[in-house]
Amino acid sequence: MRWQGQELGVPDAAALPGLEHLNGLVRSVTTPEFSGVTFHEVMAKSALNHVPGASAMPFDWTVNPYRGCSHACVYCMAPETLVLCADGRQRRMDGLAIGQEIIGSEAVGEYRRYVRTRVLAKWTTHKRAHRITLADGTVLTASGDHRFLTDRGWKHVTGAMSGDGRRPFLTTSNRLQGFGLGGRPALGVSGSGEYRRGYLSGMIRGDGMLFHRTYDDGARSRTLHRFRLALADSEALDRTRRMLLDEGVATHTRPFTTATDTRRAMTAIHSARRTDVETIERLIGVPSLRTRTWQAGFLAGVFDAEGSHSRGILRISNKDPEVLQLIADALTVHDLPYVIEPPRPNGVRAVRVTGGLPERQRFFRITEPAITRKLAIEGMAVKTVADLRIVSIEDLGVESDMVDITTGTGDFIANGVISHNCFARGTHEYLEFDTGHDFDSQIVVKINVAEVLRKELARGSWTREPVALGTNTDPYQRAEGRYRLMPGIVSALADSGTPFSILTKGTLLRRDLPLLQEAAASVPVTIATSIAVFDDTLQKLVEPGTPSTAARLETVRAATEAGFRVTVFLMPILPHLTDSIAALDDALRRIREAGAARVVYGALHLRPGVKPWFMQWLGREHPELVSSYLGLYPGVSSYAPKGYRTWLAKRVRPLLRVHGLGGQAEDDSPPRGAVPGLAARSQIVTTSRGRAAAGQAAPAMLF
Repeated sequence: MRWQGQELGVPDAAALPGLEHLNGLVRSVTTPEFSGVTFHEVMAKSALNHVPGASAMPFDWTVNPYRGCSHACVYCMAPETLVLCADGRQRRMDGLAIGQEIIGSEAVGEYRRYVRTRVLAKWTTHKRAHRITLADGTVLTASGDHRFLTDRGWKHVTGAMSGDGRRPFLTTSNRLQGFGLGGRPALGVSGSGEYRRGYLSGMIRGDGMLFHRTYDDGARSRTLHRFRLALADSEALDRTRRMLLDEGVATHTRPFTTATDTRRAMTAIHSARRTDVETIERLIGVPSLRTRTWQAGFLAGVFDAEGSHSRGILRISNKDPEVLQLIADALTVHDLPYVIEPPRPNGVRAVRVTGGLPERQRFFRITEPAITRKLAIEGMAVKTVADLRIVSIEDLGVESDMVDITTGTGDFIANGVISHNCFARGTHEYLEFDTGHDFDSQIVVKINVAEVLRKELARGSWTREPVALGTNTDPYQRAEGRYRLMPGIVSALADSGTPFSILTKGTLLRRDLPLLQEAAASVPVTIATSIAVFDDTLQKLVEPGTPSTAARLETVRAATEAGFRVTVFLMPILPHLTDSIAALDDALRRIREAGAARVVYGALHLRPGVKPWFMQWLGREHPELVSSYLGLYPGVSSYAPKGYRTWLAKRVRPLLRVHGLGGQAEDDSPPRGAVPGLAARSQIVTTSRGRAAAGQAAPAMLF
């Protein structure tokens, strides 16, 4: 076990983000039983949280002993993994910045397409490494939890066919989606002298002007020396200017042509010095020994000068036979496939790179052109023509530093293949933790919460209003097994005469049933458990890391046998996935058999921060349902339409009666004096906020 201390009351410049001035951090703990999780033990100043007046929540007070949740899983990749950015260039994953634009993918019509997105969060972790090798030579290093898009849907790197580790996982019969790296790395020498001279040769031979001319007007003879390069793209012009300056040639810049309705403005660099012009002529000469680096530079220069990349076709056009031959030779050296097209009426011929997107991307990686607009793949359909069959998956047997990001599309292009990322959650931002992995792995534990709560409940101003537990993060998450904070909280509430409710997905509640029985003898105590999905395979996809449905039903049974009237939240009901009569009937039957007294049901509610993630998940696992969900939850809509909720009620209510269960829809009008939301469902004394909120539908606390 490793301990990291921080002196109380003293700012710590080396502390975790957001904790520098917390002055309550006792220590940060990592322990083998919670691999990959760090617990930040803090001394809380307060325990009772008052819900803001503007909130629609039907309760006034909450207690949250934990911030973050240890239920969830992580995805991560090696820091040297190349990520395709929005400018068409690939950069190392560890070099990305939050807010940076990159390329992801999403289903658009009949195809999945490459689209622009942003890095929303980024974090590092330390995980066991696995190496995935593809048939084209692409190699990826990732954790076993990471997921890639295959020809058979999203799959984890590792998994099992049965048992607790059951989940879709990669095998050698799978083929990843994307374009790959082809196993032939980029040269990475764009700053070398050989590349520079090759680039200048390709650029100036392709689009420059050089001449020495003598004029004799009868009075005198003058010899002029001229160099000029005029381009509409400033990136290529600026690169050429810098490269010439590195070779000792200074140029001047001036406007060349103004913009028209059909043409962009052009700018020129030029020189009229004889020595400069002669130096440029030497620089662009073809060396007798052309290295791979020179040829990569030449291809970049001539592509920036006279190349195009549109509608998925990369061409370089010229009419000079020598230039065309130099292009062909350079492509051959770098094993880039091509054809030379027939001449046009003006004598211009085009060299076209073949092999689809994989070879075009390899061309860009090898040559590193300057002009961004020519690199774009945004909007192109994902058509996997490269041989991205999985050849091997190796457990490297070591843990290594890894990086993960959250993006707006829920995925990114890693080493040329479509890779899943962790979805972001905002509840951790109050401490300036990132909104993705930190929520799962950086758990803030209020170790003195019971003592602080007891003092707050003893104040004369406390009127013993109901307190809701489990409204933000689960009080019976796995971390509770280590810290045992709930017994102290329960005792403090009961001793003060304060009624309370508990909502949990966890099974640790069973440990405290004797204590809860004692508390219920003094104050109203109600227990609710959330069980959304009764199909085991779907449950593991929707709620990874949570206890199984069977385990939660056993918790309901145990609480019922302890004398509690347990409410089960059958929420969210997923349209077209869990709303069939057969699925609902099976769920309610099992709930009743477990002994529950009531059911609160409701359709899927997609909060703004959750909606993008859920739609990404749906696109991966059930793409056939995406259009239907877009119709049910259009634009910024969070709730299913009233028509669907009415239809759902007509299915559920008869089944509730058949199975002898009490219950209501989450948005049903509550009885007089009851509070909509958790408090009413648990039959807790009405609060001032509840009375004010009567008749309003409470938002479902889902996902």
